[in-house]
Amino acid sequence: MAVSPAAPTPVTGSSTDELHVLVLAGGLSYERDVSLRSGRRVLDALRAVGVEAELRDADVALLPALTADPPDAVVIALHGATGEDGSLRGVLDLCDVPYVGCDARSSRLAWDKPSAKAVLREAGIPTPDWVALPHDRFSELGAVAVLDRIVDRLGLPLMVKPAQGGSGLGAAVVREAASLPAAMVGCFAYDQTALVERYVPGMDVAVSVLDLGEGPQAMPPVEIVPRNGVYDYAARYTAGRTTWHAPARLDASATARVTEVALAAHTALGLRDVSRVDLIVDAEGQPHVLEVNVSPGMTETSLLPLAIQAAGLDFGRVLGTLVSRAAGRRRPS
Repeated sequence: MAVSPAAPTPVTGSSTDELHVLVLAGGLSYERDVSLRSGRRVLDALRAVGVEAELRDADVALLPALTADPPDAVVIALHGATGEDGSLRGVLDLCDVPYVGCDARSSRLAWDKPSAKAVLREAGIPTPDWVALPHDRFSELGAVAVLDRIVDRLGLPLMVKPAQGGSGLGAAVVREAASLPAAMVGCFAYDQTALVERYVPGMDVAVSVLDLGEGPQAMPPVEIVPRNGVYDYAARYTAGRTTWHAPARLDASATARVTEVALAAHTALGLRDVSRVDLIVDAEGQPHVLEVNVSPGMTETSLLPLAIQAAGLDFGRVLGTLVSRAAGRRRPS
């Protein structure tokens, strides 16, 4: 069910104005610029509610800083592999530094789209049919023969995107078989494995899931209407390229199905604290999960802040609750 528009309450025994929080942003992925924008917005929102927070890049100076002055909690505002493949979370675990979000194992699972889709399918959660194709196999088996078989199996149109990646980088809709080779080449520029899935026409919807202390709850769905019909990198981060509706223009029945599926996906992947589930709602009002993001964007055009606002919640107070809960997970010294 959707979260009620009541202000979140910090975890009992933790006061956010006593916490020292580190916001990690930047990194070396293709999404560095977006990450820096997310990090600055998180920093400002935390400081606005009285949390002592600082912004730091994930570079060679990070581990010495964590050792010299361990923060009470970390907010990972890194996008792409650095923030989402589980490796940084594993390092933070080694340092006994708690962080907002899921653990390293679940992060790795959600980051790899074919693996995540397999888990969702096993749990009975609808997701479009797909095939994952590494670049080496693509070359070894013969590009033409492989692409012909993909079209025969999945039909047209198709969605091509990196198996590991975000922000719509390297993604393309293929409506004609002749366009598939170029889409594959564009995808391989960002990842060694391409995910090719059946394209489901319908409404693009994102459902953010938060756990503010009473279990995972779905924020109001956000409808995404890109001007060019594809929610790619430019549509996500260029003003005027996309219109958002929060809440989405769905009837009560479709809204209930979308939020139920999003919560099921969050649970099936073993996620914690926060996630964003991206879906397509088809003409019959049925949702299909495309992917799940464990480090959602926090920029002025990002979907999680829009959903929080639509729920009647304050962005800074929500972040304060999340960092307070994360700080409560610190192991006793």
